[in-house]
Amino acid sequence: MLDRTGFKRERFEDVYASMESKAKETFGETINTSARSPLGIILRIVAWVLARLWQDTEDVYNSAYVNTAEGTALDRLGPYVGISRIGEQYAVGSVVLTGTAGYIVPAGFRIAAGDRYFETDSDAAIGANGTVQVPITAVDPGQAGNVAAGTIIDIVNPNADVMAVTNPASMRGGREKETDIEFRERFSMSVSASGAGTVDSIRGALLAVPGVRAAVVVENNASTPDGAGRPPKSFEAYVLGGQSTDIGAAIFSKKAAGIESYGTESVTVTDLAGYPHTVRFSYAQTIALALRVTIIKNSSYPVDGADRVRTALVKYIGGEDTDGQIYAGLTMGAAVIYSRLLATVLAIEGVIDAQVKLSTDDGSTWREDNVTIAQQRVAQTAAKQIEVLVS
Repeated sequence: MLDRTGFKRERFEDVYASMESKAKETFGETINTSARSPLGIILRIVAWVLARLWQDTEDVYNSAYVNTAEGTALDRLGPYVGISRIGEQYAVGSVVLTGTAGYIVPAGFRIAAGDRYFETDSDAAIGANGTVQVPITAVDPGQAGNVAAGTIIDIVNPNADVMAVTNPASMRGGREKETDIEFRERFSMSVSASGAGTVDSIRGALLAVPGVRAAVVVENNASTPDGAGRPPKSFEAYVLGGQSTDIGAAIFSKKAAGIESYGTESVTVTDLAGYPHTVRFSYAQTIALALRVTIIKNSSYPVDGADRVRTALVKYIGGEDTDGQIYAGLTMGAAVIYSRLLATVLAIEGVIDAQVKLSTDDGSTWREDNVTIAQQRVAQTAAKQIEVLVS
């Protein structure tokens, strides 16, 4: 039913009740509509089919609104505000190869950081000093490719003319496909992002940068430096993910003239007249969480219950699962809510009681309360940092 309050779906019980009432009105009150009677069976079968149609009708109704649409239906709302869902992105960066001077390393030369593989983007000639820096791209998309500096040290296919490899800086830009929640947040920012010179317009532009998972813009309106050291009349953008050059260009395209950008990262951006400008921002800091989970189970607890608990907690907080899958989890500045951790664990089949302890200092101290996350930081964990004790 559709009225001024919206759409209300009729469920199986509602459909069957109305059909049974109509049957008794037609055939008399004494007509047998029990579950085993012929008429009762027919009514229930038809009611089940109609209930499915009501469910489909509700989905169609919800698909028209950004807060209730999901998946492809949500994607189709994006063009109305000039955006589209961000797909999977490959991590990019560079490595320094050490080898025989003059040797040309072909494009596609494969190196690795453990089980995460990368390939060189172009041919590169090793210089007279025995080294060459060459851009690389992750073989597989996703945040798993965003490895730290100094971790790409393995040569997959040994070559006598290439003796060593390392990445002087961390890899950036890799991300999973934008989730429905992330897309809705960017959708709500789209109107502000179309403007310029405001905090919301800068944040909206940053969220549209490939590889950026979250962004926060903090401004100092005062005539004196603030507590974080930001100069008077300046702003600082905190960004999670993305390439520095892309981030700098996005900030420059939206910031007001004469207003200083502040941060630990510095990028040179050229304006339309060819003049260079320095744009600053800061990458968000991650807060590593360790968890210790004690579970009381019943007979329905699955064999892989501990792994399910770890996966569920990683999905909520964000981080790397046992299989290497990276989950976005909480957004920047979002607190880790203790009651939600408990609810996540208790939702696992066979768990009848649970206790969750958290540590932000690598297990030195443990706590059982909410963890407040600063505006420029984001909580992260990993399956290997979650201990599950079952009794």
